[in-house]
Amino acid sequence: MRNRVAFSRLLAGIVFTLSAMQLHAQAREEGHLLMATQVLEELSATPDTFIPDRLLERAYAIAVVPDVTKVAFIAGGRRGTGVMVVRDKNGRFSNPVFVALTGGSFGWQAGVQSTDIVLVFTTRTGVEGITGGKVTLGADASVAAGPVGRQASIATDANFTAEVYSYSRNRGLFAGIALDGSVLSIDRSSNAEFYKKSGVTATDIMDGAVTTTDSSAQRFLAAINTSTGGNTTAASAPVAGASAPAPAPAAAPAPAPSGTAQTYPMADPQPGTEPK
Repeated sequence: MRNRVAFSRLLAGIVFTLSAMQLHAQAREEGHLLMATQVLEELSATPDTFIPDRLLERAYAIAVVPDVTKVAFIAGGRRGTGVMVVRDKNGRFSNPVFVALTGGSFGWQAGVQSTDIVLVFTTRTGVEGITGGKVTLGADASVAAGPVGRQASIATDANFTAEVYSYSRNRGLFAGIALDGSVLSIDRSSNAEFYKKSGVTATDIMDGAVTTTDSSAQRFLAAINTSTGGNTTAASAPVAGASAPAPAPAAAPAPAPSGTAQTYPMADPQPGTEPK
């Protein structure tokens, strides 16, 4: 009898521990979403020092990695966890995909630094690369420090030739940043925890095979929508399979004013002959 009671208590303790771990993981992912949302909301409130509108309008994907920690002592490295959204075939942004950003650097350096990173993907090629698991910026996809502010669109190449534009915010200063060699990878464990589905892939999330109604995810998508000006379709090229908008119907002729006689042309009784 005592053994049964002890076993029951042990089993209950294991179940409680596992439940607590799951709740902790869920809270952790929601925290990443809330932090990413805060980054976008704070940056979009200052459009003169934010990402140019023209670049956001043609974005095929946007990744926000808040609180990227860079630790350096001669050899340095950075790591952070964030979220990414991708436009679907209809031009709408997908549910968030959790990603991790890692990178290293060498040289005489020391210290710890925390930075918010924003990545804007301008082509499908760069986005499709990450569905395989990871993409190396500068190798798998060309990356450049992004232009900042409304006026930057005028001075920047109108074609935005880089596949990825990178930005950083540190101590309130928002600017383009070079991230060559950094790796953006899918955080599979975070996606599985958040969507409560073991083995869920980035493609499943991007294609809408799995969805979420979590309030933190909805708030992040709302911040994305605000940052892109409510634009739901990438401006750089029409979305494959999308049909052209139907032409507006011709306006009906205005009726004649009341009390005014109307005249109608008579049909030609002998079309093609010289009238007599």
